[in-house]
Amino acid sequence: MGEKKYFVLMEGGSDTSQVFASKQPRGAALKAATRGHTDIRLRERGTNRVHVFSGEINMVDKPANGPAWLPDKIKKANVKKVGIERL
Repeated sequence: MGEKKYFVLMEGGSDTSQVFASKQPRGAALKAATRGHTDIRLRERGTNRVHVFSGEINMVDKPANGPAWLPDKIKKANVKKVGIERL
């Protein structure tokens, strides 16, 4: 069973207090994009890797099978991997 990894959001070359947990770096990037970040740099805890993504949010209609409490328009995050940098 794969373990969760922790990714620290970086801004201006230093860590922020935001940490996203996910098995894959893309999952963490999607969470960051949903919170409004566009230039996403995630430092993987315990390694020297920084995963770099570009992200965006689109407002889309809610899915047909969505629950009643969901608003009509929802945020849909989209990320694209730019590369990996080493510290």
